[in-house]
Amino acid sequence: MSYVRIAVLNAAHEDANTTRNFRRELDASLAEFDVTDGELPTHFEFDALVVTGSRSSVYWDEEWIDATKEWVSEALSRDLPALGICWGHQLLADVLGGTVEDMGSYEVGYSEIEHHGDSRLFEGISQSFTAFTSHADEVSALPPGATPLAENHYSNHGFRKDRVFGVQFHPEYDQKTARELVQRKDIDEDRRDAVLAEITDENYAAACEAKLVFENFLEYVHELTTEESQTASATNDDGNSSEPVGHSD
Repeated sequence: MSYVRIAVLNAAHEDANTTRNFRRELDASLAEFDVTDGELPTHFEFDALVVTGSRSSVYWDEEWIDATKEWVSEALSRDLPALGICWGHQLLADVLGGTVEDMGSYEVGYSEIEHHGDSRLFEGISQSFTAFTSHADEVSALPPGATPLAENHYSNHGFRKDRVFGVQFHPEYDQKTARELVQRKDIDEDRRDAVLAEITDENYAAACEAKLVFENFLEYVHELTTEESQTASATNDDGNSSEPVGHSD
């Protein structure tokens, strides 16, 4: 399978763990942009986009957040497939007309999540699965026309609308990332110690099943690019067009 071209919008405020994690999990040709520093692609010549997590909230009035929303909105209007992780999940929902709010509590650590069993994104993942979570905001109302894919007692943990997917959990996290995040969070010491105690080889191994969302998304993107390339080729062979059809135009 040839590599697909992915624009990674990194909103993690220069956290080196994020770059390492997404480069490990996304087996694709990646172009990474530090959106918190004002970096955004100058074009849309990608096969898909991925939006990372962040310690910010999507509803904050910050220039870089507004600029990111604007670029993402244009990308989605061009039918570019997208996957959002945690903050990225919330940003995609916001751009598509959903609602993101403070949920009044903080979910952190390895959580049990249920998916509905009929989504391409969750193929191969047990209907009840383990994943690392860290969020105080939630998608409280899905975008119009979106389908819920997963949830637990805290919040929605996954949705799809057309070519756009979002997951609230962190399938990319390794144990180093999880420990460092928990250690810097302003939470009760007893709770911090309890969450740190759960970051074990056993729980990490259980959570690795959730990493399949990356493989499933990339396979979906590859199929789309292949289909659109074949359609463009057939159109040209029929003499109906002298110009190639771009995948995202």
